[in-house]
Amino acid sequence: MIDLPISAWFHAHTHPVVTQFMLVLSYWHSTPGLLLMTAVLGWSLHRAGRSWWLLALVLSVPGVMLLNVGVKNLVQRARPHFDDPVLVLTTYSFPSGHTAGATVFYGFLAAFLLSHPRARPWQGWIVAVAAAMILLVGLSRIYLGVHYFTDVVAALVEGVFWLAVCLSGVRAFQRRRNGPAA
Repeated sequence: MIDLPISAWFHAHTHPVVTQFMLVLSYWHSTPGLLLMTAVLGWSLHRAGRSWWLLALVLSVPGVMLLNVGVKNLVQRARPHFDDPVLVLTTYSFPSGHTAGATVFYGFLAAFLLSHPRARPWQGWIVAVAAAMILLVGLSRIYLGVHYFTDVVAALVEGVFWLAVCLSGVRAFQRRRNGPAA
């Protein structure tokens, strides 16, 4: 299995500066951090009159957090264990909630930004920054020794799936309510 060698490699190659960066990144993308970022983005969408986008945001980010807890409790996979851990958590490992939340939040933000015609020259940068943030959050969870590689990959899949369901569901609801020209 690929999980144990990857976890062991990261654990053997920690550095104090990198560890501090990964801790900050990880804490910022915890449930309170993601909900704060979601609230700020939601407030911006509300002020801009983007009610459909606001609905999609409210369904997607908190929704994936609830979905993730359900999957964790269904699978009940133990977290990696080290004699001298960087970080210790007592909840289940699979899938990574931080990574699922980051996938949905940054994926949503990228989709919203890409929906504007003026974003055309920036499309590559928008996608690259969103992908980099998602990958950094996933990497932070493996680096800190609280998730396996497959926990992060599963969270990416879970997040992409949930975001697609939310965006397409809200879009279908919007079309049904406003007609196809909306």
